[in-house]
Amino acid sequence: MTRTGERQNDLADGLGLSQAQVSRKQGGRQHWSLEDVDLLAAHFGLHYLDLLAGPTHAVGVLHGAAPALRPADAMAPVTVAQPAPAALFPAEPAVAAPVVPAPGAPVGECVLCGQPTSDELEGFPQHLSAEQCAAAVAAAPPTPTPTPTPTPAPAAAPAPAAPPPPERVEPTEPVVQPPQPEPSPAAPPAPEPAARPRSPRTYASEDLIGRITDRVHDVLAEHAGDVDGAQAELIKAAIPDVMALLKASRVGGRYEHSEFPPTAEILRKRSQKGADEIWEGRPKWRNAELVAAAKAGAELEVTALDMNAAYLSALKCWLPIGQLREDTTGVHDPRKAGVHLITPADWEHADLPNPLGNRMEPGELWVSESTLRLLLDCARQNLADPPTIHRSLVSGATEGLLEKLRRALAETRKNALAEGDELTVAYVKAMYSKLVSTVGESTANRELRRPDWMHIIRAKAFANLWMKANKAHQAGLQVVEISGTDELHVIGDWRQVFAEGRDLNQVKEKNTYVLGGKR
Repeated sequence: MTRTGERQNDLADGLGLSQAQVSRKQGGRQHWSLEDVDLLAAHFGLHYLDLLAGPTHAVGVLHGAAPALRPADAMAPVTVAQPAPAALFPAEPAVAAPVVPAPGAPVGECVLCGQPTSDELEGFPQHLSAEQCAAAVAAAPPTPTPTPTPTPAPAAAPAPAAPPPPERVEPTEPVVQPPQPEPSPAAPPAPEPAARPRSPRTYASEDLIGRITDRVHDVLAEHAGDVDGAQAELIKAAIPDVMALLKASRVGGRYEHSEFPPTAEILRKRSQKGADEIWEGRPKWRNAELVAAAKAGAELEVTALDMNAAYLSALKCWLPIGQLREDTTGVHDPRKAGVHLITPADWEHADLPNPLGNRMEPGELWVSESTLRLLLDCARQNLADPPTIHRSLVSGATEGLLEKLRRALAETRKNALAEGDELTVAYVKAMYSKLVSTVGESTANRELRRPDWMHIIRAKAFANLWMKANKAHQAGLQVVEISGTDELHVIGDWRQVFAEGRDLNQVKEKNTYVLGGKR
């Protein structure tokens, strides 16, 4: 920062963090992550190996005074500074003036190439360019090969004295050996002891799961076993409970997210009951060709499928960590997240819903990170052209910001379903659904205000439903309808595509009806 004339605010903008976060990291009160190293290296235009090789090397590469490391050098030892020869620093009294070498005289061996040099950098002898190092190495005389000196054989050590033989003790009674069983020729050899099995990897924090289950047990005990009364109280306290659980899940986390960053104008509601400018891509679509065939007299048997805990699954999404900053490059950075002003490409598939949902108005629109990533994924599958990005409001991002919380809620829900505990299932559902609905501009939640998170999570639920529809289509099923966050109607043997059940990776059948007849 000193060599480039930057301040903490400049570095914070480059890393997508706040000035306070950069101050804590530089002051040693918060550690630097590997993602921070990548962002730092990109910010200063260095390779991450040059940044990790130490400040002297990094500054030398920054000014062109040291050769940049290559990725192949990752396993090579990094050259460290060597002390100058003792002859250049003769012992003098403490009050004596230091010995100043004559101009052009060598001051030591270069820390990069090991050849004498008359220049110094940051207090270390070092050539000022890679060309000087190469010239010094070429001009150095060849190092003579040392002749190996035979090592004399060590003198034979005197043999230790043999211990005296033990005295023979005559037994007073004959020693009777127990009879040994005859080994069976057909008996297999004794098996070796099996290795100790490794403990399975913990899916979720036992502490977080214990917090949820203990809370349910305590409230149920307070209501003397009245499930309805306990459920009403748990649902009423779902918002503060899930926020406390979120803070507990972030203890020891690698990122410190901003809880109340300034809200961009496009994320502000136009009125108390109005909406902002972000389009979430809510799906509401019916297959026009199949509906027309049903009206023409065809009877099609349709199965309505329900996706389990759609918003809980959507908590695994890319969320911005700090304040959103404007980016006008028109290029999507996968390590950042936010909202984007785009012009989507045309959608020409009549048997698949548009990833943007039922939007009819053409032109530019603001979408969240989840919708943009879905559109880019469709472009990679050659389903449509990629969208044109005009402007973005983004910050450094991670996909694991809510992962510990999501895993704890998912594991608790799974255990409760296995035990038939519908009270805990209802409590978990209230926590994750109210979290998503109140992290925006809601007076019900005063501990977090991130409308960008709300849009990204909701859009991720819609994107997950679209991907389920695309999976069914690729497997040969006919997609009839998708709506909301969790409803998918298909024609065909859906059990060959989706697992049936109530877990997050399963679906359940809502009902079956005949299209063209009565539902």
